[in-house]
Amino acid sequence: MSERAPSPDALLPALRRLLQPLIRLLIRSGITFPVLEDLLRTLYVEVAQQGLPPNDPGRSDSRISLRTGVHRKEIRRLRLEPEAPAFETPAVVTRSSRIIAAWLGEAAWRDADGTPMPLPRQGAVPSFEALVASVTVDVRPRAVLDEFLSQGVVRLDGEDRVVLNEAAFIPPPGQEAQIYYFARNLHDHIAAAAANIVAEGRAPHLDRAVHYDRLPQEVAVAFEAEARVRAQALLQELNALALDLLNRHEASRAHQAGVTRRVNLGIYVYTEDDPPAGEAAP
Repeated sequence: MSERAPSPDALLPALRRLLQPLIRLLIRSGITFPVLEDLLRTLYVEVAQQGLPPNDPGRSDSRISLRTGVHRKEIRRLRLEPEAPAFETPAVVTRSSRIIAAWLGEAAWRDADGTPMPLPRQGAVPSFEALVASVTVDVRPRAVLDEFLSQGVVRLDGEDRVVLNEAAFIPPPGQEAQIYYFARNLHDHIAAAAANIVAEGRAPHLDRAVHYDRLPQEVAVAFEAEARVRAQALLQELNALALDLLNRHEASRAHQAGVTRRVNLGIYVYTEDDPPAGEAAP
């Protein structure tokens, strides 16, 4: 697919707005500008080199310097530094998300209305023990239950059954799982939007939003509440569809070790007060 690039004059004001909430988070977390500056310098060099063949002349320090504005001495220094650790999915995210996805999306764990069933702790299907065993045999179901209880993902009802508290797995604020999804989801949204900007012709990725400004408070509250309900229902419906498609695929043919395609569909709702009429947005 051919690509085009927007002009810096068009992109920089958008970039300023895009980075504002991230800069606020960095300041609150104690990440100072010199730390971010060093990270950006490294990323500029890494990204400039990505996709270039090893023998490509564009990989020379001089060419990379021209493309990025990073001094050649800094590029040579960066080449000598050890590679940054890879961004990997925490084990707790992989295991927990698969268990919750199965509970929400597979018929064995849902009632006639499609609602995740309260599950006895132990026993044959349907039970919490059987649910965990259907996803992993590396961790004891009791350990998973204790983890879910401590996180508030599940609760025990009056019959000592395990009840899913949330319609989807919501990681504890500021913990490893939430930071993982913070990076994964924002990366994918920015990557999709950036690919759409530089694409020639039809945008390759879906990126749509419903947005209104200067709504009355009661209208905004009502819209947000309904959006949360409908968005959650859509995510659960699509999760069930994905699991059904995957199960049918694996039943019809051997699993291909080389399959690497991934899909990420996200929905968010954001609200804030507009500035008073006549004042510029922050």
